[in-house]
Amino acid sequence: MRIDVRFPSTGLKLAGHLYVPDGDIGLTGPRPAVVVGHPGTGVKEQTAGRYARLLAERGFVTLAFDAAHQGESEGGPRGLEDPAQRVEDFKAAVSFLTTRPEVDPDRIGALGICASGGYLLAATASDHRIKAVATVSAVDIARQFRLGADGAQDPAVFQGLLDAACAARTAEARGEGTQSFPLFPDSAEQAAALGGRHAVEGWEYYCTPRAAHPRSAKSLTWSSVDRMAFFDAFRFVHLIAPRPLLMVAGREAVTSWMSVEAFQAARGPKELHWIDGAGHVDLYDREPYVGAAAEKLTGFFRSALAAA
Repeated sequence: MRIDVRFPSTGLKLAGHLYVPDGDIGLTGPRPAVVVGHPGTGVKEQTAGRYARLLAERGFVTLAFDAAHQGESEGGPRGLEDPAQRVEDFKAAVSFLTTRPEVDPDRIGALGICASGGYLLAATASDHRIKAVATVSAVDIARQFRLGADGAQDPAVFQGLLDAACAARTAEARGEGTQSFPLFPDSAEQAAALGGRHAVEGWEYYCTPRAAHPRSAKSLTWSSVDRMAFFDAFRFVHLIAPRPLLMVAGREAVTSWMSVEAFQAARGPKELHWIDGAGHVDLYDREPYVGAAAEKLTGFFRSALAAA
């Protein structure tokens, strides 16, 4: 059963989908629960909802939600990517689950996909209510903007982005309205020229019938760039211990170096699980990769939340 819900996060109402196994509304006692966060430009109806449904089918209460300023959640300007807010959104989702009769508040885990993987690591470091944490295709979005998806970006690129963000703030101060920039080119060919396979994967997922959704973000505000500039999703990952950490990454993903970096900084118990043949976006919706990831996540959360 899927229930449409809303809950507060720093004064804003977030929209979510609560998945309850077998339509069981508290009839068999409180269950373990998992919060699921979407990629940076995604919405709850895309890959976050897919993983939330798969885990609910396996016995967990799950909550997929739209971040503030995105999807059906409140917040303006639209398309703002604010790391501090995204961290708070995860904590607010946990708070909401603690109020639900279907949920055992002492057995709450969380799953972050892509950018949410980075945000979730930061949130978990300081929120002890999260008893187990997992990521899929984890990305620190600030690292991606600073260093590129492959970690080899010319530093001048990011300096140029900061210049543009400053110019945008000046324009907004002069009354010229919210300044934004597009996230995707017009074609797969343009995506390939700009960012190779990784960019094409993202374009195909977000901009074609494969998974396009009218509420997923197609642009970000320029003020997002300097908000992300000095955020470090992995800075306090060592504080997650002794709670367990599972990081799932595609063997072919250009972004996998970020999962490795976070994993190396964590103290354990921890596991880095590779999905052979999968790229970054393959783990959003393509089989057999999603099924393999879901099975690994199921075993992880069953063990970790049972122990909790």
